[in-house]
Amino acid sequence: MDLQKAIGSFFDENGDINLPPFMTLAAMAEFMYQADVAEGGGDKKRMHFWDFSESREGKLIEYTRTEIDTRVKAVAGRLQQVASIGDRAAILANNSPEYIFSFLGALYAGLVPVPLYDPTEPGHADHLNAVFADSSPVVVLTNTHSAGAVRKHFSALPAKERPRILAVDSLPDSLAESYENPMMTEAGKRLIAMRQVAPIDLTAFLQYTSGSTRTPAGVVLTNRSILTNVLQIFKGVQLQTPLRLVSWLPLHHDMGIILAAFVTMLGLDNEFMNPRDFVQQPSRWIKQMARRADETDMNVYTVVPNFALELAARYAKPAEGEELDLSNVDAVVVGSEPVTVSALQSFREVFEPYGLPTQSMRPSYGLAEASLLVATPQTENRPVVAYFDREVLKEHRVELVEKGAANAVPFVSNGQVVTPQQMVIVDPETKAELPEGQIGEIWTHGENTAAGYLDREEDTAETFRNRLLSRLEENSRAAGAADDNYWMATGDLGVILDNELYITGRIKDLIVVAGRNHYPQDIEYTVQAASSHIRVDSVAAFAVPAEDIEKLIILAERDSTADPANDEAAIEAIRAAVGTAHGVVPEEIRILAADEIARSSSGKIARRVNQRNYIAEQAN
Repeated sequence: MDLQKAIGSFFDENGDINLPPFMTLAAMAEFMYQADVAEGGGDKKRMHFWDFSESREGKLIEYTRTEIDTRVKAVAGRLQQVASIGDRAAILANNSPEYIFSFLGALYAGLVPVPLYDPTEPGHADHLNAVFADSSPVVVLTNTHSAGAVRKHFSALPAKERPRILAVDSLPDSLAESYENPMMTEAGKRLIAMRQVAPIDLTAFLQYTSGSTRTPAGVVLTNRSILTNVLQIFKGVQLQTPLRLVSWLPLHHDMGIILAAFVTMLGLDNEFMNPRDFVQQPSRWIKQMARRADETDMNVYTVVPNFALELAARYAKPAEGEELDLSNVDAVVVGSEPVTVSALQSFREVFEPYGLPTQSMRPSYGLAEASLLVATPQTENRPVVAYFDREVLKEHRVELVEKGAANAVPFVSNGQVVTPQQMVIVDPETKAELPEGQIGEIWTHGENTAAGYLDREEDTAETFRNRLLSRLEENSRAAGAADDNYWMATGDLGVILDNELYITGRIKDLIVVAGRNHYPQDIEYTVQAASSHIRVDSVAAFAVPAEDIEKLIILAERDSTADPANDEAAIEAIRAAVGTAHGVVPEEIRILAADEIARSSSGKIARRVNQRNYIAEQAN
């Protein structure tokens, strides 16, 4: 199948996306599958899952295009027997083929999947309970590996309140024969009539936030928003086929599940494993990128958070004399958390001698509210690192300085907005577009934007229903956008300079001490550089209220090689470095053991959770 031609058919001569009103994720998946089978692609192995639970070498489990289609329709067929179109289906399982079959099977059946965690992972019980209370799924999809933990999680509920639990790997293939297109059923026609929308604008799935400071919010993603962003990704990343995705991202995370579903729908190669297997042995990820599965040289793509670069650089460096060829890697997309210069440099220094192309490094920016991707490098000049004057940053603008200058603060570019989508920098107080070089809130506008938050009208209005009150008279990045209230306020601070987007922080994370603005990422960078005692990318800086001014609190995890007896020396070094660089003296600096700093479900440092926990501790 000529994938470039197939994808290109959804773009018009102006580069705009035109999707038929009947096009859902399931409809596109079926369209692509039938086209692939017609050209003899049904027997090609497209899903490759590495199971390391029984051996260090791992067991490779593979499925052909037709086998994937059968398993997806078997799940869909069973769901159509036990649930109704529009019902919600939670997915509680580990990274596995069954997770992807569950997600796509729910879509095929006309249900709304809610991707969640493997219940065998500790620490998620409260979050799962909150999500279930908010979304009310009628069925839980899992596999035999996780089924016991799923049943245990719901065992305290009265029998009539427990959701139906299906282990999808126990479903027979024969169920696929009972599957029917839900849009063609009487129930499907009634749903369309009742909602008064085309199938493309129905809810595709719910992506829950980490819920760090409140009940988690379900981001409502429609078929239109997901399909639009998939096409934007294909165009913006300039994907080259034949393509192979290599991933260990958790499938409950938006980046993990959308990418996995995307490549499966399009019939591309998907090679994946569990996040835990990567963390235990980062070389597994590197070796999978280098692997040549057959005679075909494939373009390799992978997507990871920033910490993975540091981890791989430290623990996945090939032994002397070991052969490794990474020349097929077209893109290492780095997202989910701020990308640091140190991580990029460390990764490149280790792996470029083994053929990793410099231009493959693509720091990117996205969020669930935009479906997935907002910006990624789209020029030949990548990755781009800029050095801004620290003092000028405090004035909410940027000024370039030379690398190594006393006031230089490094920032990594996240590239350019993926089109057709518009992105502007806005003054959050006046809602006016700001020119290049000024820091403001990042707003986006496009059909990839989510519909809102489930049953949260006020939050939906605050985030998704914004109007840009004034645009630049010249070179406005909002040119052509309708004068409506459908701008999405990301809550992230950024600046555009020379057509490069730099993320500078989050509005609610700003630290204001004695009337001066401080970016937590800047302080965290200083802390990490102040002492080798500190674990890489494991610092949280936040402010807490006091009687007169806010106080700066710093939490830092101890490096695995460091001696706890040297904590005090590290604290003094940090205090001196922060005072010198930022002109503020921390109220308290704590050195913690590894993994004691609170993080979100995707591994990001959760500053507000740490802030809340600290304030609660002080109140007791």
